[in-house]
Amino acid sequence: MMLEVSHLKVCYDRAMILNDLSLGVERGELVSLVGPNGAGKSTLLRAVTGLVAWEREITRRSTGGDVILEGTVTFDGQRIDQVPAHEIVKRGLIHCPERRRPFREMTVIDNLYAGAYLLMDKKETRDHLEKVYQLFPILRKRSTQVSGTLSGGEQQMLALGRALMSRPKLMCIDEPSTGLAPILRRDVFEKIVEIRNLGITLLLVEQEVSTVFKISSRNYVLSSGKIIAEGTGEKLLQDEVLRKTYLGL
Repeated sequence: MMLEVSHLKVCYDRAMILNDLSLGVERGELVSLVGPNGAGKSTLLRAVTGLVAWEREITRRSTGGDVILEGTVTFDGQRIDQVPAHEIVKRGLIHCPERRRPFREMTVIDNLYAGAYLLMDKKETRDHLEKVYQLFPILRKRSTQVSGTLSGGEQQMLALGRALMSRPKLMCIDEPSTGLAPILRRDVFEKIVEIRNLGITLLLVEQEVSTVFKISSRNYVLSSGKIIAEGTGEKLLQDEVLRKTYLGL
């Protein structure tokens, strides 16, 4: 397994968000996490990429409250559940956040360079930038435009491009279609497939179940902090109760 999560538990004070959750992602797979709102999907991505541990320290210092984080996370053969978020990025596990979150006051190209802050070699940075421009031609066209003025679809392309600048081995992509028109959602999913075809492993959180099931290798269904089903899209859609109750289909 490139990524293995075992018995993960996350609580914010008394609110249980994830409860004894385990999953795995093989090298080269596109694995999706689907389920109702509030199931814990985004929390899982934040826990895997070290952000929940960071939130725990901030919470303790600012309010005296607590965030419980238990379980193990192994990436590329090494445990990372006690590793700081910035070190996890260095190892190639990258989080592409929900709702894009560009640096709105900065230009497109400056956002992309921000994603490459770990690359020390200028030629390597330029090479990565050219690869991103080839994948997302609109970013080349908008390179000097302030990111906050981009459309929602363009901002999502920028978020994916910025994540790619970090040389990911595995990308965790959170709700990339949120707030986008159907035609733009289609474009985003096509780009995600292209990213997978580059050899990058993907863990994708998404509400557009019918589309995701067509492109994913495997899927996990989350509800109330627990995995209730796993399998290919075809297998999961054969379960009528699962389809109607948890997938909204």
